[in-house]
Amino acid sequence: MNHPVTRRSLLGAGFGLLAARRLPGAPSQAPVAVVRGASRRQNIHEALKLIDGEIRQKLAGRKCVIIKPNIVNTGRQLASTHVDALQGILDYLADRWKGPVYIAEASAGFTTEGYSNFRYEEAIRDHKGMQVELIDLNEEGQYEILHVLNGDLHIQPVRLAKRLCDPDAFVISSAILKTHNTVIATLNIKNMALGAPLHYRRGEAQRWNDKRIYHGGVRQTHYDILLTAQRLCRNWGVGVLDGYEGMEGNGPNSGTPVDHRIAIASTDMVAADRIGAEVMGINPDWLGYLKWCGETGVGVWDRERIEVRGERP
Repeated sequence: MNHPVTRRSLLGAGFGLLAARRLPGAPSQAPVAVVRGASRRQNIHEALKLIDGEIRQKLAGRKCVIIKPNIVNTGRQLASTHVDALQGILDYLADRWKGPVYIAEASAGFTTEGYSNFRYEEAIRDHKGMQVELIDLNEEGQYEILHVLNGDLHIQPVRLAKRLCDPDAFVISSAILKTHNTVIATLNIKNMALGAPLHYRRGEAQRWNDKRIYHGGVRQTHYDILLTAQRLCRNWGVGVLDGYEGMEGNGPNSGTPVDHRIAIASTDMVAADRIGAEVMGINPDWLGYLKWCGETGVGVWDRERIEVRGERP
């Protein structure tokens, strides 16, 4: 990949924190819905209904909806978005959206294997009246360039899935409450930021993986998540956290299940993730990337500006 770093791109990446000050201001209040119940699918549907007014306002005028699941492991269900979570999101959209819906992921493995193993086709079959399509972003291979820091703190370009950068899209993160061995917890922001970098297509002679660039060191990882969130956040619509069965211990792949029986949803992914961390019993201040996203205008971090609807965490 030959993308020379110019003085302009260097300044743009190296001073991302300052550039963030120019992002549109976060709303004065961020609603976060919390629902607990016996059905994963119903929990998510009900959580979205609790913020229906805010969703409709952001959805108006968009050309497509993209649901971004978390398939960090194409063979382990506990580590990846459950089909019932997608069902709950589609149930909500069915009466509110008539355009195309893309379930789109760029897994660290082969995305279509995850789609098959986790039965994502069932969500499409159950919503035949909707225009739902599964997209493997790695195989699609379309990208935009972002400059981040590698493990040596050198500027390096990464390829981000172009669909996730589309300003006309309404992006829904379908993430999970999980611990993480590097950034402590992986929620919506992490799902979006590390799901966007691409890797090689099947059959491609050169095996490259831009996700690896993000794993060069703890502080660098947090900063690169921030840079990526700043780039992507302008089309973010809703963050959904499925805590029906979360993960603790050695996450994000090898942890053990926790039966929270909960769902969290918000039109502000930073606020949703802060509440998600609290539900998990994690001090949100430990999540450096999340706190930085709040401090730089990606979303609402201040707990006093977060309005919890439904269950109290």
